[in-house]
Amino acid sequence: MSVKILSFYQDGCMGCLEQEPINAEVESTFPVSIESINAKEDPDSISIYGLRVTPTTVILVDDSVVEKVEGVLHLEEFSALLKKYL
Repeated sequence: MSVKILSFYQDGCMGCLEQEPINAEVESTFPVSIESINAKEDPDSISIYGLRVTPTTVILVDDSVVEKVEGVLHLEEFSALLKKYL
């Protein structure tokens, strides 16, 4: 089972700035890497993942979306989600 995490952001987004250190903490705690993607620079992702807001965190297992969280994903919730798939 392959777990992939995408974190969509855009410049000037306050929630996105809040999400950055949370992502760093998750990467240091769990055996995962988080791919940060500027949604404005990757318009295909907007339609592929149905993005409406930033930040949005998408968790994929074997390339299928299993979780999509809009807004800031706090550490406790992020950890609980990941434990289901790791």
